[in-house]
Amino acid sequence: MADKETSLQKIQRLTSNQHNIRNVATSAHIHHGKTAFTDNLLAAAGMMANKNAGDLEEGMSTWLHKDEQERLMTVDAANVSMGHEYEGKEYLINLIDTPGHIDFGGNVTRAMRAIDGTFVLICAVEGIMPQTETVLKQALRERVKPVLFINKVDRLIKELKVTPQQMQERFAKVIADFNNLILQIAEPELADKWRVSVADGSVAFGSARENWALSVPFMKKRNISFGDIIKMYELEEEKRKEWVWKNAPLHEVVLDMAVKHLPNPLEAQKYRIGRIWRGDSDSKMGQDLLTCNKNGELAFVVTRIVIDPRSGKEVCAGRLYSGTMKTGMEIYCNNNKKKSRVQQVLVYNGVKPEQLDEVPAGNVLAISGVNVEVGETITLTEQTPFEELKHIFQPVITKSIEVTKPQDLPKLIEVLRKVGKEDPSVKIEINEETGENLLSGMGELHLEIIEGRIKTEKGLEVKMGNPIIVYRETISKASGEVESRTGNGHNIFFLEMMPIEDNVYEAIESGSIPEGRLKKKPEDIWKKLSDLGISNEEARAYRDIYKGNVFQDQTRGLVLLSEVIESIIDGWRLVVDNGPLAKEPLMKTKFILHDAKLHVDHMHRGPAQIYPAIRLGMFDAMNKGGAAVLEPIQTHLIEAPLDYMGSVTGLIASKRGVLIDVDQKGIDVFIKAKIPVAEMIGWASDLRSITEGRGVSSLITQEFKQLPRELQENVVRKIRDRKGLAANQ
Repeated sequence: MADKETSLQKIQRLTSNQHNIRNVATSAHIHHGKTAFTDNLLAAAGMMANKNAGDLEEGMSTWLHKDEQERLMTVDAANVSMGHEYEGKEYLINLIDTPGHIDFGGNVTRAMRAIDGTFVLICAVEGIMPQTETVLKQALRERVKPVLFINKVDRLIKELKVTPQQMQERFAKVIADFNNLILQIAEPELADKWRVSVADGSVAFGSARENWALSVPFMKKRNISFGDIIKMYELEEEKRKEWVWKNAPLHEVVLDMAVKHLPNPLEAQKYRIGRIWRGDSDSKMGQDLLTCNKNGELAFVVTRIVIDPRSGKEVCAGRLYSGTMKTGMEIYCNNNKKKSRVQQVLVYNGVKPEQLDEVPAGNVLAISGVNVEVGETITLTEQTPFEELKHIFQPVITKSIEVTKPQDLPKLIEVLRKVGKEDPSVKIEINEETGENLLSGMGELHLEIIEGRIKTEKGLEVKMGNPIIVYRETISKASGEVESRTGNGHNIFFLEMMPIEDNVYEAIESGSIPEGRLKKKPEDIWKKLSDLGISNEEARAYRDIYKGNVFQDQTRGLVLLSEVIESIIDGWRLVVDNGPLAKEPLMKTKFILHDAKLHVDHMHRGPAQIYPAIRLGMFDAMNKGGAAVLEPIQTHLIEAPLDYMGSVTGLIASKRGVLIDVDQKGIDVFIKAKIPVAEMIGWASDLRSITEGRGVSSLITQEFKQLPRELQENVVRKIRDRKGLAANQ
């Protein structure tokens, strides 16, 4: 008698059939049921006990950290793999469970790079929420195809006591809103193709907590009506579970939907590669990527790093786009510019990583033995790396971190390095001069969780300072031409600064115009700039795009310029990182080099001469053009009972907030407001206390706006004092 195939052997066998692989994620607003949903799929694949699935005590198998179990929410994205049978064929489903809270949205952005399709979960009672919109933007930006799962239908039946007719109306509204969002956000050629529909089964509904799901094609197949769903809740619990398992098993409906409506890697890479890789599509590498060629050049993107607390070993999870990853092979890391060797190749068997000798293209897998950052492109020889993983929002809140015992200082630097690897949405600044270590995150909760993990998982006692807000500097109007000489008087630069055009800045932020130094004759970027109304001549002057700022070289026929242009751009970047007012980064500025007079002898025009001259010239230009401070402003949707509307609007006004919209739905009021982040420290607890714990607030968008002039002087002085800057710095 042949041995029964283990789940790992099954996964190994399925990794080589690219037609039958689906790389998918769950994404949704916080508490809309993603982790319970993933649990159900695992239970069905025999990876955990059915009785525990979706149970907050015993289940939630992807909550691998203690703080996730305590707070009942997902913080990290977790990888899971399982087999599924559909119409007599076997499929491999690689699933990533992602967080819903906005502070951990960076994990969603990174997960989207590794997958081709996503289940967007929406609560049947709450409908589309701000975070639903954000996760859809993140998916569509990476050309990841969405399907819809309307969750928590049990609440409609038990709490709202809806009729079958009302239930269908509720679903129709959620689906229409969802399709509208896709039309608004997606690229025109995808928007129509990717709309979801009840009839074809790209929409399912059910309750992840109670293990059931249905879609219209499935209901027809099993002959079930909406009335039957409501009747099901009249049965006693054991009978209901039996009925669900027989007539509406969540895993079968949902995974059938994934197989039928989400693409396999061969289909997906044809249209995704152009968006996420900027290399030459006609090259050998380009063709291997487009065809997901398992015998082609190796191309693996790291989307997540996990550090084993016991051994300290780094495991890099990500997506293999072409080639075959083998244990012991020598690889090249394109961002780090160094070679390395793969110690282990791992696939996920349920939530557990297990070792295989090799895994072909089109799979989500992990490797160990490689020391890299998230976003690294791993190949065999030097190649064009994949696009940088850009999160929709930037970190806006910073805290200083220090150890309680001086002897722990070297350990703190090491721990911060690991934290930055595991969660790249955290910006870490280690200032050797002042000895100050700064952590910047997406919000108060984000920094709180990191502080907790440093204490419990890394075993280091630390204390955090008060929150510091992240500002930006910019220029208000064109400065006119400014002249700047090098210290030795041998070189003169004629330069100008002005605000960048809004539509160009938006294109840079959205990633359609990539950041970085421009290569020779970047025709595609020139075309995009001319589409935005930039003249052909000006577009050709673009040399570098850095942190939302632009460098243009409009000089004519300067023979020696090619020898110093790199130093000029480096000098410009130094000022972009540390602006003139308070050494905060610049944003939305355009630098134009009009002309230069350069000394013939290269000894007199080295970086030591050029950097200070560019810095002084830029400081002078910013002064003439009106240097201004930009502060982060967040748009929030606040939901509270109608009785508290006065208190909530009063709270918003007390925080320099501006009301945008007030909408009443039943006994609740929904208030949209823009509030400066500087005034939002302690916002969650303030809102809870004035609404007796019944108000919730969720972030919709975030932007930088000019700080009111009357506040600017005070803010600049405080930042300079904190950084210990002298008057001439």
